[in-house]
Amino acid sequence: MKKIIIIISVLLLAVGCKKELVKKPERLVERDKMIDIMYDLSLLEAIKYQNPISLDSCDTNPTRFILKKYKVDSLQFVKSNMYYAANYNDYKIMFDEVGTRLEKNKKKIDSVIKIEEKKKKLLEKKNKAVKKDSVKVKEELLKAKPDSIKRKSKLK
Repeated sequence: MKKIIIIISVLLLAVGCKKELVKKPERLVERDKMIDIMYDLSLLEAIKYQNPISLDSCDTNPTRFILKKYKVDSLQFVKSNMYYAANYNDYKIMFDEVGTRLEKNKKKIDSVIKIEEKKKKLLEKKNKAVKKDSVKVKEELLKAKPDSIKRKSKLK
């Protein structure tokens, strides 16, 4: 009986004395805004990975631009990120939301890319048809020149 009381008291003590790993910052970024920032930063990282030269040509710092877009300074973002990251389960849920948003937008972008590719193929076909027509016109002109010369000589 004494062992059970000791085990229960230790468990209650452990659960009751749980400390927050990171204190809540004074200017905590709201959860939804934080997810939006994380989404934009994820897109930025994807752009850096796919085409690093595209961001090197910009004189501005893209991360700073994103933080400015949401009216958040870098220190506020770092402290808020640390606060949210201290709770693993909640942070994972936030990243899952970002992942589903990325996947949803990827499907939209893929469909837009397919449409653009179809338009490009149609334009190429039209250009080939125009080139064929222009070649035919040139051939007809070349054929017409000798005939017109013969006609002029017969008239004289």
